[in-house]
Amino acid sequence: MDHLYKLAFTALTMFAAPVIAQESGVSFYHKAWSVACDNTLTCRIGGHSVQENVGGVLLTRAPGEHTATAGEIILPEDRENEAPVKKLTLWLNGQPAGEATQKANRWWLSEAQALALIDAVKGSGTVGFKSDRESFQLSGEGAYAALLKVDDVQGRIGTPGAWVKKGDRPESGVAKAVAMPVIQAVKVSPAQSSVLTKKEAEALRPQLLAVLTSEQQCDYLTSVGEKDVNGNIISGDITATPLDDTHTLLSTQCWGAAYNQGYGYWVTDSQLKAKPVAVTTDAQTWHDGVITNVFMGSSAGSCASKEEWIWDGAAFRQSLATINDGCWFPRTLGNREIPGLVSEIKREGIK
Repeated sequence: MDHLYKLAFTALTMFAAPVIAQESGVSFYHKAWSVACDNTLTCRIGGHSVQENVGGVLLTRAPGEHTATAGEIILPEDRENEAPVKKLTLWLNGQPAGEATQKANRWWLSEAQALALIDAVKGSGTVGFKSDRESFQLSGEGAYAALLKVDDVQGRIGTPGAWVKKGDRPESGVAKAVAMPVIQAVKVSPAQSSVLTKKEAEALRPQLLAVLTSEQQCDYLTSVGEKDVNGNIISGDITATPLDDTHTLLSTQCWGAAYNQGYGYWVTDSQLKAKPVAVTTDAQTWHDGVITNVFMGSSAGSCASKEEWIWDGAAFRQSLATINDGCWFPRTLGNREIPGLVSEIKREGIK
């Protein structure tokens, strides 16, 4: 059960710790504000309304000199029979500061409005939004720390373009964009999967457990014959899927919950003799060289995290780690991605 709590927490905050290694991006959260900078150093920052689940703002900035700040106003999903918002105005320090622009059913601030919002919310100013339907005030709690974290990650502290700690340090010294890792996907064998015999599975289970990291758990490997949370008997079946002539993918269910489940995946040789290499114990699907994990952080499905691993002919390489906006802004549709890890996938020769 502790494993499930850890996964839910990860889905809500992008990563289980406030700050994580650069290879996977950086996440940070403080009071009403959250930050996610992906592995290219593009950063997204979200702030909540003072009123619970009424709205918020999402700011995005790419790394590099003189890059623009994009600002989007986040509104909750329209309720049934509720008229959509037709006009939305930014208010700063009790005064109107211009209307937002609607594009494809989303509301955007101009860069000047976004920067003025930052100037207000990082200090003692007030930020609000008023529509023809309702209004809300943006919380300033945690804003300064979150904005400073983005400046720090992008190397902007002390430069004219910093969001908070401005200075005269040249913009040429700010961090440049980090190139996305390139993964060459490889076509996998069309051979069919097969379930290992009971004797083969019994021999392999200790080996699969032995190679798990401290972040990976597969409780079902040690619970064969017991009942799961839904009252079903844990079979402990292990499936073998040929990847090519020399590699085999092993998979088995590792845990289950009310609306989530996790399968473990390991790579070994075609004879099932080599020491297995663990990929993940939290995935759900395997298809055409891609292992996918989609974890629902809420029963309604508004908050979800997603991870993917791509087979490159020698190993599975993680290509994606993202949450949707429902993890930061409850009552949204969850149709905006907030990535922590992105990659360029090349599929030459794969049909």
